Amino acid sequence: MEVICDLKSNSYSVKFKGETVLKNSQLGLTREDGDFTKNLRTVKVSAPALVTDNYMMVNAKKSKISYQANESIWETINADGKKMNIVFRISNDGVAFRYIFPEKSTDIKKISSENTSFHFPLETRAWLQPKAEAQSGWEHSNPSYEAHYELDIPVGKASPGPNGWIYPALFKTSNAWVAITEADLGESYCGTALQQYSPDGEYKINFPQPAEVFTDGVPTLNPESTLPWKTPWRILAIGELKTVMESTLGTDLAQPAIKMDPAFIKPGKSSWSWILKKDDSTVFSVQKKYVDFASDMKWQYCLLDATWDKLMGYDSVKILADYAKTKNVGLILWYNSSGSWNTVTYTPKSKLLTHESRVAEFAKLKAMGIKGLKIDFFGGDGQSFIKYYRDILKDAADYGLLINFHGATLPRGLQRTFPNFMTAEAIFGYEMITFSQHSANKEAEHSTMAAMVRNLYDPMDFTPMNLYKIPRIKRKTTSAFELATSVCFLSGIQHYAESPDGMKHVPEEVKNFLRKLPNHWDDVKFIDGYPGKLYVVARKSGNKWYLAGINGENTEKELSLNLGFLKGKTGKLIANGKPSGEEPSFSFSNISIPANGNIKIKLAGNDGFIIEF
Repeated sequence: MEVICDLKSNSYSVKFKGETVLKNSQLGLTREDGDFTKNLRTVKVSAPALVTDNYMMVNAKKSKISYQANESIWETINADGKKMNIVFRISNDGVAFRYIFPEKSTDIKKISSENTSFHFPLETRAWLQPKAEAQSGWEHSNPSYEAHYELDIPVGKASPGPNGWIYPALFKTSNAWVAITEADLGESYCGTALQQYSPDGEYKINFPQPAEVFTDGVPTLNPESTLPWKTPWRILAIGELKTVMESTLGTDLAQPAIKMDPAFIKPGKSSWSWILKKDDSTVFSVQKKYVDFASDMKWQYCLLDATWDKLMGYDSVKILADYAKTKNVGLILWYNSSGSWNTVTYTPKSKLLTHESRVAEFAKLKAMGIKGLKIDFFGGDGQSFIKYYRDILKDAADYGLLINFHGATLPRGLQRTFPNFMTAEAIFGYEMITFSQHSANKEAEHSTMAAMVRNLYDPMDFTPMNLYKIPRIKRKTTSAFELATSVCFLSGIQHYAESPDGMKHVPEEVKNFLRKLPNHWDDVKFIDGYPGKLYVVARKSGNKWYLAGINGENTEKELSLNLGFLKGKTGKLIANGKPSGEEPSFSFSNISIPANGNIKIKLAGNDGFIIEF
């Protein structure tokens, strides 16, 4: 990996194995009180210095993570004599850089635009998700990072809307894969994206639209801060597809974990009625059934969705929480994040808008024995919204509450900073499949994209796995595909789409597999795949490995997999069986890994498999 920085032209370029990955890409940004995009004078360039970090997570692809990079700092002065440092880090899996304003000032400085760009050779291909326009969509609730990806498109193709493309953004050059994201926003920056237009394959940083602000406080949109000031890391994972898929740069460069009691940080699995039964299901009798369901499946949580406060009420929820405790199940309650930024009426609403109101609500929930909140319908990426997410997480940690953000932005490594942040939606998830046959038709392809790109660094609440059937929708995936997503997808709390009634149709071998499936992972190996077409991954927990694969295309495939790290081991294969009406179809067999490590697996279209070693 080689980075060439040319501050005479305020640009940088990146080479991988001697070939250009990024060419003459731009550096710098514009503050209202100074231009840092041109006429920068280099004062000093530090010699490369080794930077190391070691940290633990229970909400990531690995539990013990080590980071090493060589860091160089370019100290610059602009035409007005104002200082800006550019920090570059090069690691085995990519490149990252950020800007630092080292001077001290109590005056608020404001960034009006960021000049950073990623300039790809024109032969590069891209896999990108459009960012919806603010205040569009159902009840004006966009952007919520919920769209299908555009696959294998030429660089330079414009996003369908003015709000650009979201992270992670995946590209393939002639000899390398590149995934772009950002991390360590803190409270002094907005969330960004890539701009709608990318002439000549050059993608520039896009700030949020004006409506993407927290309207019930100080509605800050673009970045502003006192000095000194660090901007977020711009992160590029670069290398073979295996290197990119196993990269941890998105959390390596996030702010380290703040101190909180680790005793309540418990990842797990959850039952959830709303996904198939919708609004009217949040009543005591149904929720008690779902608590029993979670208990029988050895799952840790049960989620009560929107309007529980009206359909059940706090007193009944407390009774249910007490009952659930006897079953070793914790309750998670849904909340509407909204103030006045959209027209969603679901309740509880407006209870989380201030520190005082959050403290009052969280104290009540802790006394009731509630374990966490699912908070929905955020309104964008303005700096004030980024602060709102962090404020919720801080206050929730004080009361031992786990958090799931829905209708929300990409986490951007925030789960490392706040270990009580279990998951976020930020994906066109399973609920959309239950709404539309068109979405069900695209499930296999979209799930494969989601596992590889959306789930690359951050937990994803896709709410997967319907093994039986969906009301009014014809599922296009096999039951084995659905089961495989339980391993392919990563989420601190995995909310499953299957219902108690549906699970009655599932073979006992599958139920036992789900009962014993680990709640978090120690290691990962990318085995095979291609965005939107195929994803095969191995995850380790303790001394067990779980190999899972999903076929994103409706075509039969015979996979040739190299599993040398498992040679000599015998695993239990769960695969597609012979269809028998509407009943879930599985086959069960043992599979041994030969000395050369090579095995073959046959998949039907939109099919999947799991092997437990």
